[in-house]
Amino acid sequence: MLYYATLFTSLLTGSVLANKNQHESFTGELQGKWYAVYGDTLWCASGVTDPASDSDGFHGMVRDAVSLMTDDPLVVVDMHLNDDTPVRHQLQFVPFNTAWGEDNTYGFGGTSLFETADGAGGLFYLVNANDAGLKGAGVAKVALVNGEPTVTQRFGDNGYWWPSGSTPRYGDVAAFQDPRSEYVYAWGGAPTSVTDSIGAQYVYLLRVKAADVYDLDRYEYWWGPDGWKTGQPLTEFGAQRAVAWFIGQGQIVWSEFYECYIFVHLSPGGSDVLLRTATSLEGPWTPDVKVYTATPIDGGLTYAGVAHPYLDPSGQTLTISYTNNNHIEVLKVTFSK
Repeated sequence: MLYYATLFTSLLTGSVLANKNQHESFTGELQGKWYAVYGDTLWCASGVTDPASDSDGFHGMVRDAVSLMTDDPLVVVDMHLNDDTPVRHQLQFVPFNTAWGEDNTYGFGGTSLFETADGAGGLFYLVNANDAGLKGAGVAKVALVNGEPTVTQRFGDNGYWWPSGSTPRYGDVAAFQDPRSEYVYAWGGAPTSVTDSIGAQYVYLLRVKAADVYDLDRYEYWWGPDGWKTGQPLTEFGAQRAVAWFIGQGQIVWSEFYECYIFVHLSPGGSDVLLRTATSLEGPWTPDVKVYTATPIDGGLTYAGVAHPYLDPSGQTLTISYTNNNHIEVLKVTFSK
């Protein structure tokens, strides 16, 4: 287990500029390229390319979107553009389905594209019916269509596999394709039926081999001291079955520099960018170390720590982004031993 007898230095790199304001973006790799999956994507007014120059008012939005990452963390290439002129806007990435009672107001919070064995991909998402509450967590099949990641299928009779009222919201906290195994892992918050302030903050874990992502029966669930159980979703919740408590949405990477896993997240309800480490994805995890404190824009929320490990495979630096009141800010952390 790694303990932090370590120096961290951080440098604010800047903010991602685009013709939109966006919520959290989680990065994932598909066929050698890295993409960011965003939450709510608010369009700027017609012809505006910089959110700082946007006029007041609502100009349209989609509930999620996908962009191609580049070697510059401040530059992304937007995918699935519409025909608006003079500036095109992004279309929605995870489609809603009216046959399931969904409409264009439904949210589909997605965390991290991952690649399956056949070269296609997958995505965990959480169906949010707004005032009607969270419906459930699901998995989508993703394929490259005309060079763009495209959701081609959503699984489950109602578009999700894990109902929020009775099972953890797998993937809502984090999802990670482990480069050291065959598995994809997903972390999720407690079922919505757990309402006490302590129990509602526990986080639970599942995994599945990348080749079996589209087969619900092949998923394995972490039962704490009882280990992994295939095809047996959790029916008991609390400290004994959980892998974490009170963490923010984030992202996990394998660090070649430290030879351990690093979980990047922001303090829930706060503005601290935090890192914790483990040698096993089941934990235990070290206490958090603060590497940066963001300054909220106009008193807004800061959340969703996102890692960009492809920018430095050596692991000696790690570029991190996070959401600050609908803006994506970026910093770089330099590690030392």
